[in-house]
Amino acid sequence: METIKNYFFVDMGVMLGRSMRHVSRSLDTIITITIMPIAMMLLFVYVLGGAIQTGADKYVNYLLPGILLIAIANSAGYVSYRLFTDVQRGIFERFNSMPVARSAALWGHVLTSLVSNVISLFVIILVALMMGFRSPAGVSSWLAVAGILALFTLTLTWIAAIPGLSAKTVDGAGVIAYPIHFLPLISSAFVPTKTMPSGVRAFAENQPVTAIVEAIRALLSGQPVGNGIWIALAWCIGIMLVAYVFAMRAYNRRV
Repeated sequence: METIKNYFFVDMGVMLGRSMRHVSRSLDTIITITIMPIAMMLLFVYVLGGAIQTGADKYVNYLLPGILLIAIANSAGYVSYRLFTDVQRGIFERFNSMPVARSAALWGHVLTSLVSNVISLFVIILVALMMGFRSPAGVSSWLAVAGILALFTLTLTWIAAIPGLSAKTVDGAGVIAYPIHFLPLISSAFVPTKTMPSGVRAFAENQPVTAIVEAIRALLSGQPVGNGIWIALAWCIGIMLVAYVFAMRAYNRRV
């Protein structure tokens, strides 16, 4: 059993390296998951920020949590596309004909999403610091933020894996990106929900992205989080577990 586990982690490391090379060689991916969120942050802070009243000392402090989630959401479509491509090319079947752990290739894609997003978010935070972002948060708060972002990344990755493994066309695989992008826009990521019409406000305040944004914002600003962090974690873990079950079923059907 120990040997099998060791081989699994070795195989998974090889698959991670394979997928990371694909990401690093894709200029389109780098632009979408890193450059575009930075461009959005620049646009909102320097063009629209003066007209948006958030109550925060600096709008970049208010905006950053939402930009981080947008960056993660941007990467979901690429996870789905790369999985779809591997399925269509018979890559998984080829690996399964070799002495490779059965799920190592799938986990390679999942871990690639996590690692690439860590790099992307680090770059975005560096740019935010140059734009004036400051946080009184301590080490424990930053670790909590990192944990929430990692869970959010895994959640969207497993959601994206479902169409990537089950879609019939590349357009079908990429369609998951649209609702994922929709949620951060109708949340407290860019403006307070109290400024929204009642119907939109009710939706915004009771959807997962708002809970996650508010938890990260409170942690970074050094404010009490209260039950907000548990609500955010419950959303992430609950959705991730459901998505994982459906993704593994799709994987077992196709491979």
